[in-house]
Amino acid sequence: MQPSLYLVYLEAPPLRDPSATADMIELMPGLYLVETGQTRSQLFHSLKRRFDPVRLLVAPMAQAPKFKGMAPGVQKWLRGQGYE
Repeated sequence: MQPSLYLVYLEAPPLRDPSATADMIELMPGLYLVETGQTRSQLFHSLKRRFDPVRLLVAPMAQAPKFKGMAPGVQKWLRGQGYE
């Protein structure tokens, strides 16, 4: 399966291990982009098990989002993943 891009909102208890989100790029606290070969449902349930969140949203992206004022390096990460 070809990787898909997802927008993830994750409100979870404080993380003890910062590497827990290593496969996610943070746009701002709690808001991430994730590129994965998993389906939306698989990603949702994986995040649910891994973080035991208070709130969780997983939304597929048809293309890279437009944004302003997000964390440094996000645009570079997107370009590195092949998104323009």
